[in-house]
Amino acid sequence: MLSFIRAISIVCGALLALIPTAPARADTYPSKPVRIIVPYGAGGIADVTMRLVADDLGKRFGHQFFIENRPGAGGIVGMQAAREAPADGYTLVMLGGGLTIAKALFKSLPYDIETDFIPISTTASYGLVIATKAGSTHKTIGDVIAAAKARPGALNFGTINPGSGQNLSAELFRTMGGIDVTIVPYKTTPDLANAVLRGDVDVAFEYFAGFQSQITNGQMTVLATTGHERANNLPQVPTVRESGLPGYEVTSWNGLAVPKRTPGEIVTKLNHAVAEALKSAEVQKFSQAAGMDARGMSSEDLHDRIRSDVAKWSQVIEKAGIQKR
Repeated sequence: MLSFIRAISIVCGALLALIPTAPARADTYPSKPVRIIVPYGAGGIADVTMRLVADDLGKRFGHQFFIENRPGAGGIVGMQAAREAPADGYTLVMLGGGLTIAKALFKSLPYDIETDFIPISTTASYGLVIATKAGSTHKTIGDVIAAAKARPGALNFGTINPGSGQNLSAELFRTMGGIDVTIVPYKTTPDLANAVLRGDVDVAFEYFAGFQSQITNGQMTVLATTGHERANNLPQVPTVRESGLPGYEVTSWNGLAVPKRTPGEIVTKLNHAVAEALKSAEVQKFSQAAGMDARGMSSEDLHDRIRSDVAKWSQVIEKAGIQKR
């Protein structure tokens, strides 16, 4: 009899565990502070943007949205922590375009950006700048392509680490342009900036924030930006698409997600709140100064963007002959 009662208790306990708990109800959400895991260190552009968004969300909901930086192993530590968190809406995680590259570049990861999370919305998108030393003979993207075709193998393109968004953007440019150039990776953005100013590389691919001081003080000239449209902080600079390489487009993004199985009503509630937070004057001012477009999108659209980015970078990696890690 005791064995029978114990078995019934186990079954009942298992069934109770399947019943959603109170915090997962959308009508009362949130009823306590919400953490946002940022899988990188504090102080970066994305981290600061997320703090501004978190502050606005806290004011809107009446409960704190706080940032928890969990850097390590290229984002793996933070992403794994988010994957293992309860699916109740009280743990959010910052996603980014770099994580789609990681999915394409690594043979295996302890999380899957496509299946382990439900996207909420983007918080910002941003292209790269293709820059050269001020006074360079290369005045346009057309000049660069023409010079590369006239002297195969003579031009150097500078980026940061192999497999980075900057590095793969240069690889894509090389492939789509049908040109033979040497892509030189540097360990850090300051190293890359110095290489440009010394003339060690002819052009460099980097995000605006990395070269902001050199561009502002006139040491570098931006030949083109890589987005679909001209950058809002560089409206006078054409896109690569406008400059002789139709079809070339590279933008990265940051966004928010929750662990899979989080109730859809909570995802929708957060999506609407993030969209409003991104309209705030503080978020818009900071984002525009950093060369970012603070604009949200639907959960479904971000899910599609993640899948298309993984497919795109997988092709670039394969064509470039980059070994998976």
